[in-house]
Amino acid sequence: MDAFSLDNILSENHENVEPEVINGAPVGGWDEEEVSKPVEEGTCVECEDQPAEVRCETCADVFCEVCYASQHRKGSRKLHVVKPLSSKKPQPVAAAQSTESEDAMDADDDEDDEEWERVVTEPANTDVVLSAQPAQGTPVGEWFVERAKFIPLRLNLAERKALRLLEAALSVSEYTDKIDTIGFGLSKAKRIVQQIRELCAIMSGLMVSADYKRGQELFSDRDFQANAEFYQTLFELGRRHKIMNPDKMRSTYGKLIYLLQDAQTPEVKNLLNFSCVRPIRTVEALLAEHDALDLLRDQLITQATGEIYSEGRGRRDIQKDIKGKERAIETLATRYARNGLSRDDVRLCIYSISDNHSFLRTNRDPCDRMIAYLKQYFHPTDGGKDAAKTSLAIRSGRNGARLSHDHAKQYAYVVQSLTLWREILHDMFHLWSLAESDLLSESVPYRLRDTGQGLNRVQAAPKTSRMMHQILNKAQRSVGQWIGSSVIHMGDHNVPNSLLFIDKYTQIYRILLPICTTLSKIEELAGKPAIRSYIDDEFGSPDNLRREILGDFFRHGFDGSGADNFFDAGSCIDGRLTSAWNWCSAIEKKRYFHVFLLTGFTGFDGDW
Repeated sequence: MDAFSLDNILSENHENVEPEVINGAPVGGWDEEEVSKPVEEGTCVECEDQPAEVRCETCADVFCEVCYASQHRKGSRKLHVVKPLSSKKPQPVAAAQSTESEDAMDADDDEDDEEWERVVTEPANTDVVLSAQPAQGTPVGEWFVERAKFIPLRLNLAERKALRLLEAALSVSEYTDKIDTIGFGLSKAKRIVQQIRELCAIMSGLMVSADYKRGQELFSDRDFQANAEFYQTLFELGRRHKIMNPDKMRSTYGKLIYLLQDAQTPEVKNLLNFSCVRPIRTVEALLAEHDALDLLRDQLITQATGEIYSEGRGRRDIQKDIKGKERAIETLATRYARNGLSRDDVRLCIYSISDNHSFLRTNRDPCDRMIAYLKQYFHPTDGGKDAAKTSLAIRSGRNGARLSHDHAKQYAYVVQSLTLWREILHDMFHLWSLAESDLLSESVPYRLRDTGQGLNRVQAAPKTSRMMHQILNKAQRSVGQWIGSSVIHMGDHNVPNSLLFIDKYTQIYRILLPICTTLSKIEELAGKPAIRSYIDDEFGSPDNLRREILGDFFRHGFDGSGADNFFDAGSCIDGRLTSAWNWCSAIEKKRYFHVFLLTGFTGFDGDW
């Protein structure tokens, strides 16, 4: 074990450091499978992660509620009798999700014009309530307290300076290029040595840049543990900044997470003698630390954190709202400031909640607007008038479609997809917190695998997956019916880990926002005689143009295309987003593409 020390690893003779035993355990290949462990008593037999909540009398197994619903979604299992582990009468439970093993069956259903399924026993609520506010009957204060648990604190000036240092170091680092490669004959020990050397190089550079004197001492003593707080703070700043600003750190956040993922392995952590990871600083954590959670229950918190809209309002009304909001903020800052919690800290908490509201408006509202457009132009009850233009029917094999739906079924399929996206974005901060927890877990290692799209770190994400199933269950109950597959890919070749899952769903607004922006500017374009003449000649009217753009998106942005098989696209949860991206990639070939350009469109990954 002496040979496998930090001094030897960082010395020039590191090539010869390859012990057969680390921490008393034999060292195998870096890609060896982990030995499965027996399920702990009282734990769900399916996820092996959550406490069991119900017992299936027919299967004679215990499940958590989410896994039971997933396993007993349809077929003969749907009739199984479940007994809660508390003293309640046995009752049949209508399930809402499907399992990975049902993927092939769901795929066949898609291909053969899949059946509609009821997912709840009670009557469905056809008017989906898409609101950012707390549920009816829930106290506003408690809603703020619960949501603040996952709202990161906005960075202050000093933290932003430190963030620039971290971003600069990560931007020039080649960490993932060197670590995530397959080297023939590369043992796990040599791979660990590589990770530690690369990690120490980055951390040493950060220290020298921040404090040259302390950096010199670090090079001579190699005592990283003495600067543990500095590294933990710096890495936490990067993670917190990314969660609040998904558009930022697009090329560096992945390096940061993968670096921390390696630093969390027992071998690396034991050699460094500290963990590089610490919890994200949230609004709730700061207020709880100073016993000031009553701030979130104050009646002024809604006014202090609310957004002020300018659309269709006069300057006087807007100025009145601005002054009212400023007074509310200052009143709260004075009321809840105390020893250790300054007025600026209280303001920072309020501004952080406001940032969350802004995030929700930017990311969720396009889903609401697209649902409104769908109901306005394509509601099934409006059929009969100009049916060729208003029909959303698709047929597998035509125009690249992989699904076969009539108009009513495609309408419902699009509504449920947009509703699900909206629910995911509503809880995105919570999902992100769980995703990082899965990525940085010490007990769930990753395996480097070729997934068909290059080498990726394949890692299970039990916490993120469970939350996604809960969100899916909520969306299914709200729409009352479910069409297609309910499979959520996580930890496989489609979505290798929770980092790629988060990256995928933060792109939803990049798809929908440009479409909504173009549609909203058509009337403005039509006010110019030359462009109005072009629209009338080519499309008949501005309204027909709007209907053609929407109809094409609702048909072919949700047709199961974008991959070679139903396991990668089709109607599964992730496949719906794959189809939308596939539609975006072909936007230049659409005859209405010029209209997008006239409204300022630069691409689905560009700035407006």
